[in-house]
Amino acid sequence: MTVSWSGSRDHSVAEKLHEKMAEPRFSGRSRLAAFIAVFVALFTSGRATSQVPLLFWSSDGLPPLASTTAGHITTNDQLSAYFTSAFGSASHTVLLFLQDKLSKDDFTVFGGVFGNKQESAFKNLEAALHSSSSSLAVPAMEWTDSSVILTLLQEKLGVSPLLVDADTLSQLSINTSVSNLLLINLPYCTGLHKSCKEVLQNNDEIMGKVLNIMKAKDVPYTAIYTGLQPSRVISETSVPNQSVGRSLLQAPTPTPAPVTPPIIYNQSGPCIMLWAKNLNVSLPGNSSWIDLAADRPSLAGSMCNETDSLLVLTYTSGLVLRFAMSNRRYPVSARHWFTLDTVELQVDGRTASFSGTRGIYSPAEYSFHCQSVSSFQDALLVPGSGQNVSQWRLNFVDFQIQGFGLTNGTNFSYASDCAGFFTAGIWMGLLTSLLMLLIFVYGLHMIMQLNTMDRFDDPKGPSISVPQSE
Repeated sequence: MTVSWSGSRDHSVAEKLHEKMAEPRFSGRSRLAAFIAVFVALFTSGRATSQVPLLFWSSDGLPPLASTTAGHITTNDQLSAYFTSAFGSASHTVLLFLQDKLSKDDFTVFGGVFGNKQESAFKNLEAALHSSSSSLAVPAMEWTDSSVILTLLQEKLGVSPLLVDADTLSQLSINTSVSNLLLINLPYCTGLHKSCKEVLQNNDEIMGKVLNIMKAKDVPYTAIYTGLQPSRVISETSVPNQSVGRSLLQAPTPTPAPVTPPIIYNQSGPCIMLWAKNLNVSLPGNSSWIDLAADRPSLAGSMCNETDSLLVLTYTSGLVLRFAMSNRRYPVSARHWFTLDTVELQVDGRTASFSGTRGIYSPAEYSFHCQSVSSFQDALLVPGSGQNVSQWRLNFVDFQIQGFGLTNGTNFSYASDCAGFFTAGIWMGLLTSLLMLLIFVYGLHMIMQLNTMDRFDDPKGPSISVPQSE
């Protein structure tokens, strides 16, 4: 009976590293420290190519592997030669823990390598490496195909893999007189239900159960932990003409998204301009928003002169937006101001009107800009009285309009922004400072009211008599 562990197989392909061999007879603590140091100290070494790590440990012993230089990536031929020396004679029982995806970063991020062993996701794996007679760590093994490891082991052992898990292994009778290849599939995180750390902790518990069963059966074994494919991908680009040495690196500048040009009405020259990132409208009986900013409307019916401007936007969907503006001189400020008097939304013969004179205004030679102009929240567009416009909603995002004084041609003049100078934070700071100042002045006043005694007792003279009338 076989029971398989199915895992997720999505993510990308791997990182860079180097190879390190642990001698067959390390002391337990030094071998574990060397295993962790390999994955941390050489975090940035190696080529940008597809690699997976491989951990090798045995209850009997492993042949030594020739030392290599830092940054070396073990090829499939080198791994095949080592398997020949390790499994060339006698019978062997091999446990292959094959995880869907694995990279060195999984050890550096979730392995508690910075001293916090309580947070490690590989407690059983580290204990197995610590207690084994010999172990081998290959941080960078060349990855070309997901079936390389399994194919090499089948060739060297001469047997087909048997797919097992902890439950079936406890009921399985293992014949040590022949070679056995026991395959334990382990999943990898997909980000849908469990985090990567939780998945790796569950895999580590499975490995611990399997190793305890092998120990209980008193069966000598050789265990391998690796990945079916890398969990991360670093693409290797060809740079034959790039000079060797240090150079200043700069991230490529992202291509900016195309900006919609402003709406310009010409009447013997530009006289009205409008731009908005979004012109959202919501109609009665339909709660969804309609964005009109992406469409180019017809401007038929628009007009402008020195005192009044009207911008009419007629869209192919049948919606019509009218912006009525006026330019007046106000004696109090001794200057001309332009106001957005009304905004009308018309569809299917129905019209909703909104007034903007209370909040949408600026000097006549300026444009008006506001990050949000809406009719329902912090409303700058006030619904007209006596009209059922509660179901009509407008929301203009990054809105800018100018109806007079377009002396810059097709460019807006200086913008008068709707943001007030005294924000809530400024008022809170001013009021708090004023309260502290009042407390300080009151305390200073009380201290100044303290009086010292003007008479003192003389122990050698008569005592002071204080009349009760004073």
